[in-house]
Amino acid sequence: MPLTGSCLCGAVRYEASAEPVFSGHCYCTDCQKETGGGHLTIAAVPDSTVKITGPTSMFSKLGASGQPTERTFCSKCGSTLLSRPRAIAGMTLLRAGTLDNPSQITPGMSIYTSRAQTWDQPSENIPGFPEMPPRP
Repeated sequence: MPLTGSCLCGAVRYEASAEPVFSGHCYCTDCQKETGGGHLTIAAVPDSTVKITGPTSMFSKLGASGQPTERTFCSKCGSTLLSRPRAIAGMTLLRAGTLDNPSQITPGMSIYTSRAQTWDQPSENIPGFPEMPPRP
């Protein structure tokens, strides 16, 4: 089932034709600043499956990995829709809150839990990692 979503004003729409490879919560400082909250929830899909329509802009910043993360947002309303961290090459991280049906996502992990705010603590019902999880 495809994942579809849009920005706050509706000027930008996206569709991902693949099921998420993984999904989760990120508590890193950059995600807190991006959302204005305690964490960000994402669904990761292969880059090649994502189609975007509408006016977007991009912001790039080095992440904790030392590699850039490119965030794509609506040029009209500023809603961040997705990011493409070079540390996870080939993956697009869709913002779960921008999905037309956010209930399609079931977060499977929390990362950067060492940076979680006291008022937004990670769930004990899913695996949590103080930083990035180890790679296989």
